[in-house]
Amino acid sequence: MRAVDGVDLEIADGEFFSMLGPSGSGKTTVLRLIAGFEQPTRGSIELAGRDVTREPPHRRDVNTVFQDYALFPHMNVVQNVEYGLRVKKVPRADRRKRAAEALETVRLGDHATRSPHQLSGGQRQRVALARALVNRPKVLLLDEPLGALDLKLRREMQIELKQIQRDVGITFVFVTHDQEEALTMSDRIAVFRDGRVEQVGTPVELYERPATPFTAGFVGTSNLLSGELAQRLVGRAGSFGIRPEKIRLSSTSEPAPDHTSARRVVREVVYLGAATHAIVDIDGGGTLTVLQQNLESTVDQMLAFRGEAVVLSWHPTSVVTLAEEPPAEHHDDVPPTKEFA
Repeated sequence: MRAVDGVDLEIADGEFFSMLGPSGSGKTTVLRLIAGFEQPTRGSIELAGRDVTREPPHRRDVNTVFQDYALFPHMNVVQNVEYGLRVKKVPRADRRKRAAEALETVRLGDHATRSPHQLSGGQRQRVALARALVNRPKVLLLDEPLGALDLKLRREMQIELKQIQRDVGITFVFVTHDQEEALTMSDRIAVFRDGRVEQVGTPVELYERPATPFTAGFVGTSNLLSGELAQRLVGRAGSFGIRPEKIRLSSTSEPAPDHTSARRVVREVVYLGAATHAIVDIDGGGTLTVLQQNLESTVDQMLAFRGEAVVLSWHPTSVVTLAEEPPAEHHDDVPPTKEFA
C-alpha cells in the first residue's frame, strides 16, 4: 500500500498552494515529505532548484505550522516567537527586532508580553505563524492550521492568513480537507484522492470546470449525471455535472428558448439560512438538487414547492462533461513521490 503514488507537483515562488482531499488521501504525507519528516522511496524533492530529497529537516529552508499551535506555556508571546532564533544563537537585539516585526505582521504587536493562556485560539495560531515566519523560510508549510477553530473564527482567519501571505510574499503550502477553506485562500489547488493528484487548477477552474466526477463532487456540490439519467436530461451518453445554483426552478414560468427544461416533482425543501435546497425526484430514478439564494419573498415560495410539480431549466453551457473514471491502477514505473516547491 502506497501513501502517495506518482505525485508530480510544481509550486511557483510566492504562490499560495493548497492540497485538498479527504482524510487518508496523501496530502499530509506529501507535506511531511517536503518538510523532510518522511523520506520518499523514489522520486525527488527540489526547493528553489536545489535537490533536498536526502537533506534533514533543519537543512531545508522551510518551516511548518501545525494545528495544535505547540506554544511553550511558560514563555510569553515574544519569547515563543524568538525561540528558534535563540536556538540558532542569533544575537539578542537582532532576534528581538525580528520577533517584533513578525508579531506586527500577524497583527499582534501589542500582545508581546502576554502568556499563551491569555490569548484566544485565533491569536495563538497567529503566534505560531509568527514563530514560523521569524526564521524567514523560503516555504511555509501549514498542516490544517485552522482545524481547531470554530467556524466563525476559522473564516476570519482564512482572510487574515491570505493577507499575511500577500504581505510577506513567501510560498505557502497549505493542507486542508475543507473545500471552502481551499477555495477562499488559494492561488491554485491540488485535489488528492487515494494517494494521487486528481486535478490541479485555480479555484475557478476546479469549481467551474472539474475534470472528473470526484472533483465535481468534492469541490463544492454537484449533480452528477451518467447512464440513463444523463441520456434523459442531457440528451447523450456520458458523465456530466451541473452545479445546483445553475438550475432554475419555477412553478409557472416558461424557460428561456435556449435553456433545457424538465418538469419534475419536488420531494423535499431544506432551509439553510442564506439559501434553500430543493431535492427534486427524476422520473425513472435519481434526484437533482437545486440551490436558491434566499432573496426577498423567496423562502416561502421555495418551501411551498414541497410536493409540487415544477419546471427545472438550465443553460446547456452549465453542463460540464466529466472524464469517465478508470479503475485504480498503480504503475511501478512511475516515481511515487516527486514534488517541486
